[in-house]
Parts: sequence; structure tokens; C-alpha cells
Amino acid sequence: MRSVTYSMGVSLDGYIVRPDGNFDWTAPDEDVFRFWIDEIRDVDVHLLGRRLYETMLYWETADQDPSLDESMLEWTALWKPLPKVVFSTTLSAVQGHARLASGGPAEEIERLRAEPGAGEIAIGGATLAAEAAASGLIDEYRVMVYPVLVGGGIPFFPRHERRVDLELVETRSFGSGVRYLRYRVARRSAQSVSSG
Repeated sequence: MRSVTYSMGVSLDGYIVRPDGNFDWTAPDEDVFRFWIDEIRDVDVHLLGRRLYETMLYWETADQDPSLDESMLEWTALWKPLPKVVFSTTLSAVQGHARLASGGPAEEIERLRAEPGAGEIAIGGATLAAEAAASGLIDEYRVMVYPVLVGGGIPFFPRHERRVDLELVETRSFGSGVRYLRYRVARRSAQSVSSG
């Protein structure tokens, strides 16, 4: 079964954007950008909320920009053909290799998991990820922590009163002070639940 991963940049105090919607601290340096390029290679489909979809629209035509460097062109070549599912109640159409979701995150993830494929189902956007997390659908949290405190905004982790045990499976430090943390959700088997 394909894994569902939630991966975004986050401030040290846990926010993906400031209260004013700004996330300028997440502009990646070359090493971090190279990491994101390598990460996207393992993704079969990307689920996005409206705000992230609109932010990422730039990459649908970025290859026409003559000032793009080699890394940005490589990212564009990977992002453009990637199937995307956009969750929005306000958009009536989407561009590129994207479609509007016909159901909620649980229905879409169930449908995508039933399809053939070995790549990951990636989720982007805190609101969308919170819905998936509430249903226990996220298998991995991948957090790119930036050395900045922003004091509020949209939190990376949903604020549900529910415990989720995690296993640290990978860390990586970058020269810019950014730290990558990859956690797998620790799923308890039915046997351990009944004996515990």
C-alpha cells in the first residue's frame, strides 16, 4: 500500500506561514532545494489545498523563464507532469496536470491507494493535512525546520486532542542551519492493542 506523506517547511515554533500569510523564511538554499528535488522523485501524486496549489502554479510555466538555473529547470521538469489533486471549495477549474478533488481527503486517498503504483501520495497544505491526520491517514511526517521563530500563523501540526506516536527514521542537517526530520507514524497492531 502506498504511503501518505506530509512534508513542508516549518519555523522552529511550528508554523508554515506567519499570521500575515508570509513564508519568506522558507526560501531554500541550493542544498535544501536539491533535497526537495530528490524527494519529489518518489512521489506518484500530490494532494494540495487551494493556497498551496495557487503558490505552486508558478512552476507550471516556470520553464519559459530564461533566468531559471539548472536546479529550477530540473524541479520544473519533475513537478509539471506530476499528477495533482486540488482540494478547494472556491476553485471551479485548475491548470496543468491537476484535477479538482471529487471527495474529501479520505475518499481520495482510498481511491489512490487502490490504484496501481509504488510511489508516495504526498500531501501539501496544513489544513488538508489536518483533515487527513484526523482520519489517521498520514504515514509519515517530513519536517524541514528553519531556524526562525515567527510567533504565530498556520501550524504545521493539527491541533487535535489526539496522541500520535512517531518513530524518527531520518535526520539531516544543512549548512544554512535548516534541519530535516522524518518521522513514521507508529501503528500499533491489533495484537498489541488487545494485549496492552
